[in-house]
Amino acid sequence: MVGRMSASAAVSRWRGPLSLIVKRIGLALLTLFLVSLVIFTISGLLPGDAAQEVLGQSATPEQVAALRHEMGLDQPGPVRYARWLRAMAMGDPGHSMVANTPVAKIISERLPNTLTLAALSALVSVPFAFLIGIASAVARGRKLDRALNVLTLSMVALPEFLVATIAVMIFSVELLWLPSIALVPQDPTLAEFLRAYAMPVMVLAVGVIVQLGRMIRAAIIAELDRPYVEMARLKGMSSGRLIVHHVLPNAVGPIINAMALSLSYLFGGAIIVETIFSYPGLASLMVNAVTSRDMPLLQACAMIFCAAYLLLVLIADTVAILANPRLRHG
Repeated sequence: MVGRMSASAAVSRWRGPLSLIVKRIGLALLTLFLVSLVIFTISGLLPGDAAQEVLGQSATPEQVAALRHEMGLDQPGPVRYARWLRAMAMGDPGHSMVANTPVAKIISERLPNTLTLAALSALVSVPFAFLIGIASAVARGRKLDRALNVLTLSMVALPEFLVATIAVMIFSVELLWLPSIALVPQDPTLAEFLRAYAMPVMVLAVGVIVQLGRMIRAAIIAELDRPYVEMARLKGMSSGRLIVHHVLPNAVGPIINAMALSLSYLFGGAIIVETIFSYPGLASLMVNAVTSRDMPLLQACAMIFCAAYLLLVLIADTVAILANPRLRHG
């Protein structure tokens, strides 16, 4: 009887958080559906014609019309959207109109490069962001806090292309330390690997560090103003133990959300960084697809970026819900 009551209490305890998580998943799927509609519509409004790009300017109107019919470009928009969405849901983004190759094969060759770049940038930026955020929050109102605020605000105002241009001018042109093109050779040594990724990772990490650092600072300051912190200080608890054992666990929800929003920046910033440094990733592939009017490839790349962003936000929401004791205990 006691075991049955405890099981019922456990189910009741987690019913609220699980229902919220299910709602978040449903909202993410609905958002992804709406995003797919926007992507398909906007890509169809781009100037130019894929059939004309494939055949060249010397093609006759009859040849262009025949190729458009073969590609299905002469069908109504709703029909093409329904067919494309069904294929995407089944994991088949179609064939590239330009390369005449399965889009999945092209993306599978580029996606690991973008994931590697994003993972390295996150690995570099998250520890620095925590260091800046915690140091600035602990030294709130003092010289260190003001200096870090001025530094982070100044870096937030700099766009990625300007940071990349400055980095190239300093490390490639003046100092000759790093290559201006991020090409990773086959079976690279550790030195070759670090040299190839140093510049793109540096540029991407700058934006994440300053944004995430400021969000972590705000989350920690909000916890430092709570009554339990003052009580712990009156009992003689050291600042380091207070931050690690009490403040950070209670601020995990806002910090996880801040990390998701900041790391999602890696996908948007990668478009500029991969283009500037000629990095063979998914973002530069999407830019090439826009230039060549390769709609299946463009739509698939855009959907991957949007799905990755929604996945990060969903993970952050789930962690925040599970870490909230008020939701767990009703």
